[in-house]
Amino acid sequence: MPADIGLIGLAVMGQNLVLNLADHGATVAVYNRTTSKVDDFLAGAAAGTSVIGVHSLEELVASLARPRRIMLMVQAGGPVDATIDALVPLLEEGDIIIDGGNSHFADSERRMHDLAERGLRFIGAGISGGEEGARYGPSIMPGGDAEAWPHLRDLFQSIAAKAKDGTPCCDWVGSGGAGHYVKMVHNGIEYGDMQVIAEAYWLMKAQGRSHAEMAGIFRAWGEGVLDSYLIDITADILDYRDEGGSPLVERILDAAGQKGTGKWTAISALDLGQPMTLVAEAVFARVVSALKDQRVRASSALPAGTDGRIPSASTDEVRDALYASKIVSYTQGFMLLRAAADEHGWDLDYGVIAGLWRAGCIIRAAFLDDITAAFEGDPDLEALLLDPFFLDAITRALPGWRAVVADAVASGLPVPAYAAALTFYDGYRSEAVPANLVQAQRDYFGAHTYERVDRPRGEWFHTDWTGEGGDATSGSYEA
Repeated sequence: MPADIGLIGLAVMGQNLVLNLADHGATVAVYNRTTSKVDDFLAGAAAGTSVIGVHSLEELVASLARPRRIMLMVQAGGPVDATIDALVPLLEEGDIIIDGGNSHFADSERRMHDLAERGLRFIGAGISGGEEGARYGPSIMPGGDAEAWPHLRDLFQSIAAKAKDGTPCCDWVGSGGAGHYVKMVHNGIEYGDMQVIAEAYWLMKAQGRSHAEMAGIFRAWGEGVLDSYLIDITADILDYRDEGGSPLVERILDAAGQKGTGKWTAISALDLGQPMTLVAEAVFARVVSALKDQRVRASSALPAGTDGRIPSASTDEVRDALYASKIVSYTQGFMLLRAAADEHGWDLDYGVIAGLWRAGCIIRAAFLDDITAAFEGDPDLEALLLDPFFLDAITRALPGWRAVVADAVASGLPVPAYAAALTFYDGYRSEAVPANLVQAQRDYFGAHTYERVDRPRGEWFHTDWTGEGGDATSGSYEA
């Protein structure tokens, strides 16, 4: 009997997805370039299941029902292209290739168009949830060739996580690279979520709170508006002791790594002119953390100017700063998604996207039910901050948020995410900002022109500020 789907790449995520598929009644044919991994998998975790092992791409293709569905769980970039190139000569019109890795959305866009010219269909499916999610129910964000989706819908939705209302955390996102773009923004928001949690930990640690006390605080927060996976695991981490009975987290070097999706999100925001400031600061916080040796030297050379002040913010104020900053981060994330949809012609449903993140993925949180409801109530909502629920939430949190940022600055403690979020909030709520002076400067040195408050938008003016510049304006250069 032919297999329902093939999967290439038996690293941890690939293996767990295969077992998840098998649990839901699918017959999966598996292949790995190092074929011994296939044999080990069949003799180990996949023993006694319906999984079929093959030792060549030709054998994989021959084992599949038509239209053939082949999922790639290989390293993003060149390895994906190399695997596709090897598969294409073996496939027939209408067959479907699915990339389930963390590929850049532009690569997925290109692959879809290239494969369409050969009569093949392509899906770029962002998958979140780590190895546990892959095994028992991830969030899946598929995009690409819409004609391929009906051939995958039932299979993918069967293995996806389910929200509390039973809705699968898997639905069609949009054409081209939309699926991987949404996954990229998810990962960028994940960077932000982790940073705002880390800043809360750092403030409370500076106050001398014990790890057990902080774990208890995070657990209490997890019972309220901050209910989320990342809050839960933070409590577990703070409670964990090493073999000597000390908090293990204090044995971990304070130099955070990154795999690039947060950076991609920040770069895309710059390309599209969107203020993804909190995620950008979260990325840069990891960059600064990696300068460990320099920071050690600077710690004894650069004064704090605080006279050893200890932060005095209350637990509730820290919670409010975390929650408000999180609201800003998601506000910015959905602003970026809207701009990307306009740029690439994607018909994104923001309520559906928020729904995909309610379970299974790393940023899963009760808070996402509120985001889903906001966009279901107003699909054209410009910014989450303007939704009545979030407007009320940010209003309540604002005094504590301001107090925490001021307290941290006065104590010499870095809170880049909280400060960036508050600065964005104040900029966004300001009818006027000092950009008029910036535009005057641009016109002064580069004749870039400016609009006037007393004339209609779209009319441009230039001033000969020195009396020596003349009437020429900038058209084809940037200074």
